[in-house]
Amino acid sequence: MSTVYIPALAAFGGSAFGAVSTIVSGWFSGRRRRRERHHARSFSKREQLYHSFIEEASRLYADALVNDQAEIPQLVSFYTLVGRMRILSSNEVVQAAERTGHLIIEAYLSPNRTFVDLPKFIEEMDPLRDFGEACRRELVNLPAQWETL
Repeated sequence: MSTVYIPALAAFGGSAFGAVSTIVSGWFSGRRRRRERHHARSFSKREQLYHSFIEEASRLYADALVNDQAEIPQLVSFYTLVGRMRILSSNEVVQAAERTGHLIIEAYLSPNRTFVDLPKFIEEMDPLRDFGEACRRELVNLPAQWETL
């Protein structure tokens, strides 16, 4: 091999290595951006779902405190949200949502409450406490879960 080709091969090899490293780097950074967008959308979906659930559960619980008759379509809407959580959420969140549903049904089955009864059942007034805490734990731990993927 002639010494004339060595600098040319070195230049070609350096250019090829630079091109390959640029392509690989672009591929990795694009993949990371897509993954981050996916996780941000997932986080946003969960937040919206939990927001809707809290609104629906609060409304149903307030209705259950003063009424004996449950509105079946409202309960179906509530359990639709629980069903969506089964797809997106952790078992802890789903179980907390189901416990909230049981509390709402128990409130419908119990005698109607009045404002005078408020001091007696003040501890029962927050049927969403466990659910909110489970959601907070899940949302705080999501970034750590995404790192392992």
